[in-house]
Amino acid sequence: MQLLRNNNLAIKWEDGKLEILDQILLPVISKYVAVKGVEDGWKVINKMQVRGAPAIAIVGCLSLAVEIQPEVFTDKKSLRQEIEGKLNYLVSARPTAVNMKIAAEDLITLSNQLSKDDSVSPADMKERFLKAIDAMLEKDIADNKAIGRHGAQAILNNGAGDSLVRVLTHCNTGSLATAGYGTALGVIRTLHADKKLEQVYCTETRPYNQGARLTAYELVHEKMPATLICDDMVAALMKSRTISAVIVGADRVAANGDTANKIGTYQIAVVANYHSVPFYVAAPFTSIDFTIPNGDRIIIEERPEREMTHINDQRVAAAGIQCWNPAFDVTPAALITGIVTEKGVYSPEELKGLNVSEKLQD
Repeated sequence: MQLLRNNNLAIKWEDGKLEILDQILLPVISKYVAVKGVEDGWKVINKMQVRGAPAIAIVGCLSLAVEIQPEVFTDKKSLRQEIEGKLNYLVSARPTAVNMKIAAEDLITLSNQLSKDDSVSPADMKERFLKAIDAMLEKDIADNKAIGRHGAQAILNNGAGDSLVRVLTHCNTGSLATAGYGTALGVIRTLHADKKLEQVYCTETRPYNQGARLTAYELVHEKMPATLICDDMVAALMKSRTISAVIVGADRVAANGDTANKIGTYQIAVVANYHSVPFYVAAPFTSIDFTIPNGDRIIIEERPEREMTHINDQRVAAAGIQCWNPAFDVTPAALITGIVTEKGVYSPEELKGLNVSEKLQD
């Protein structure tokens, strides 16, 4: 399900070569950008040519694999130092998305373990490190399909029953934001495959229009019953039509269930709460950051004002106006019905109650 079209992968990784589908140009132009190393990886993440927390982590780590693969290391210390320095650099490309941070920490831990193991040669260390990165692609797709199953069942169990459902989503959380299938959009895909989806409404998601450009692109391709709405139409939609649930993604979830997601998510949650519409967050377990107690500790990335003032190099805002352009907002746990992961669906209260072994269990 990684395929958007038969020959249109969001991430191409083969024989040590990495290319990403430039998401800034979609849906008008399908163009691949070669990622030849960590510097390229940092740039395509920072410029949002690749986006979505899971995809950011995968592309970031693969960009390191591209750089390491042709190198010959005579000692493990130099390899370990290169891994650690470059992974920490990649984390800085978009700091709100926790998946890259966790992937970096896991790979650094692996490199430290291999470096200390006297039975492992520098060549073996490099090979095992590269295999760990390769495994991330397959795991992400499998996890997303599990998220789809758990999320679809939760929505159906929460009042929908045997009826067809109408769901609302925000931003893009599909094949373009992951290795394939998607998180929140994966839930919608599962509902559609099970013939339980009456209609999906996607917001345009200003200022980058990920909903209008990317989510709509995926929905049209897969022939799902879908309707695009402007960001400021959510309240009117919920007042005029019965919406079964909201399902969105997440770039980071705090230990108490507060969730950072694309800007505009918070106001949708407030409106959903007012209209008694269940509000679900779909994300891999790695998006949960148990090291931060609440959403106040989540770093919110601020983007260049040009993203607001221009569309395709055409100025649409009055020259001289000041701009505030946070890329994310934080939805309080109190507004969230459930957090859908590959391990199951948790209420924010259940998330807080997880013990250490449950947090770390694969």
